[in-house]
Amino acid sequence: MRPEERNGTHEVVIVGGGFGGLYCAQSLRRAPVSVTLIDRRNFHLFQPLLYQVATGGLSPANIAAPLRSILRDQPNARVLMDEVMGFDVQGRAVVTRTGRVPYDTLVVAAGASHHYFGNDAWAAHAPGLKTIEDATEIRRRVLVAFEEAEKETDAERRAAWQTFVVVGGGPTGVELAGALAELAHHTLRGNFRRCDPSRSRVLLLEGCGRILPPYPADLSVKAARALADLGVTVRTGTRLTRVDATGVEVACGERAERISCRTVLWAAGVQASPLARSLAEATGASLDRAGRIRVLPDLSLPGHPEIMVLGDMALCEDEDGKPLPGVAPVAIQQGRYAAERVCAGLEDRDSKPFRYRDKGSMAVIGRSHAVADLGWVRFGGVLAWLAWLFIHLLYLVEFGNRLLVLLQWAWNYFTRNRSARLITFGPEKNLPVHGHPDQTSGAARRLLKASECPTAERKCALVAESPD
Repeated sequence: MRPEERNGTHEVVIVGGGFGGLYCAQSLRRAPVSVTLIDRRNFHLFQPLLYQVATGGLSPANIAAPLRSILRDQPNARVLMDEVMGFDVQGRAVVTRTGRVPYDTLVVAAGASHHYFGNDAWAAHAPGLKTIEDATEIRRRVLVAFEEAEKETDAERRAAWQTFVVVGGGPTGVELAGALAELAHHTLRGNFRRCDPSRSRVLLLEGCGRILPPYPADLSVKAARALADLGVTVRTGTRLTRVDATGVEVACGERAERISCRTVLWAAGVQASPLARSLAEATGASLDRAGRIRVLPDLSLPGHPEIMVLGDMALCEDEDGKPLPGVAPVAIQQGRYAAERVCAGLEDRDSKPFRYRDKGSMAVIGRSHAVADLGWVRFGGVLAWLAWLFIHLLYLVEFGNRLLVLLQWAWNYFTRNRSARLITFGPEKNLPVHGHPDQTSGAARRLLKASECPTAERKCALVAESPD
């Protein structure tokens, strides 16, 4: 691999500041190259802990670090906060909203978004969990549900506000359901006078025959038992058929059922970033049903050895022909491999195909309980939970974040408190009640009409909510 070089320096452009892109950039620290990292955000996000932001356990700043701060001591790297619009493959340039960035080697690791399997209208009522904004929106919906239940005089409507449905029994859904149950049954106990948070229902819906389908069956059973101990109702073999502002419709075999609820959270599927399609069109590469680009064993694209795709955007198969999962360890190893391949190309060395070293999988269910599959051993309970804590702290990017998260976890563990329970709103002026635009109170409407100033909007935010 010896593409032309500009100004005597090999230009490596990395799209995406997630695990794959960031670890690739850091692994090129001592390489004789110039690295440009492009991302729409100015921070790296530790996505595995997003569910804790969504349930008030951590603040957004605990799990995010500025990209410029992370790379400040790396002289050959620069960060561009910009949006990639397309790719000029012939001219070897990335087209951004503000201009063009030339490259000799291009690494694309733009991640993934939610996938509603053709039912995109569900997104308004069932938000997923991929970004900081997703997490704070879920936190807002969950906490507002309890506030609305407190004001509700009708028992049936109050029960609907206190019913939470999580769709998808993978690791994200399991972790989210467990955290919601702990929030309702322990953290919020005694915080309200009319509604009783401990009477809340948390339902976890999974279309397959068991939760955590990629895990061994015995760990799925342990996880289901742990969720039941927390008060989560697990329903497997259940498909979602409809979502609206007042509930969901599900099908279990031939039986259909409607569940009244005001909070539905989506953890059932992801699809690659739209940039995958743009790059596929520019290079002639193929996509799978989830929008991932099929890559060669060295993570490059057919006919374009100078372009590599990593992480959730890449359809990369293991030695048995099975697609690698979209998890952080895969992206981290691919990022390091991509950097090594760049260095090998500069030195006219051949690089071996990428091989993923699976060090195991973990999912936390709740306080003092998790499941772990390390390949050579499988276990659950407190030991798995401690291992989960250690590994997640280890992979947090900056030491300050690790210390803050450790202290916050210790406080949460001993007090069962979740201190980041803030209800925040967007800048919208029309703030209907969550899930019920037609039920904005007359008082709220009069206040909104009376004043356009931010102070009035904040007052109205106490009784009304931004549109879904």
